[in-house]
Amino acid sequence: MRAVTSAMALLALAACNTQLPDSAAGVGFDNYADYSAHREGVLQGTVSAQPLDAAPAQGVVTEITGGPISAVESSDATAMPGAQAENHAGISDEQSFAAVSARETIASDRERLEQQREQYTFIPPEPLPPRPGGDGAGIIEYALSTTNPLGQQVYKRGRAVAPETLARRCAKYGSDDHAQEAFLKNGGPERDRLGIDPDGDGFACYWDPSPFRLAER
Repeated sequence: MRAVTSAMALLALAACNTQLPDSAAGVGFDNYADYSAHREGVLQGTVSAQPLDAAPAQGVVTEITGGPISAVESSDATAMPGAQAENHAGISDEQSFAAVSARETIASDRERLEQQREQYTFIPPEPLPPRPGGDGAGIIEYALSTTNPLGQQVYKRGRAVAPETLARRCAKYGSDDHAQEAFLKNGGPERDRLGIDPDGDGFACYWDPSPFRLAER
């Protein structure tokens, strides 16, 4: 009875013992040991980089002599830039020295330069047109006609104006440019009928002519 039980146990173990797949299958070797040995040889540069039963690809070096596998390159490396440009339509190969030197010469460069010189057209400079009229042009002309800095009195004024009063008056114009335009329209800079140039420098509110002066330089 014990012998029968042992025989049945052995049969059960044999049924459960499935054949593990060979991870090297499909690469030209019967077992992983042969594949591993071949791989080590490739890395050391002593054997072929291709499996034994695989046909070498065209243009690829399959034998390495004294170098790592990372050194494998195309046997026609000098033609790679030109070939790449040919395979990508619309992409210029002007950055490829090999491609340009293959089709251009010193004579062709001279001929192209002469053609460019013939197409060159010189346009003489012309004076700028006069500034159009209008308030915006008026403050620009006025700024360029003055030389005194901000706060330097040039014109006589009446009594002093408090800063709070000046700020309230200037707020009605929305911007210092608009305030200067209104100031010039109402007798400025000689007269300050609006009371927005209390220091008599000829610049209303907080308007500054410096940006216009700097732009002319």
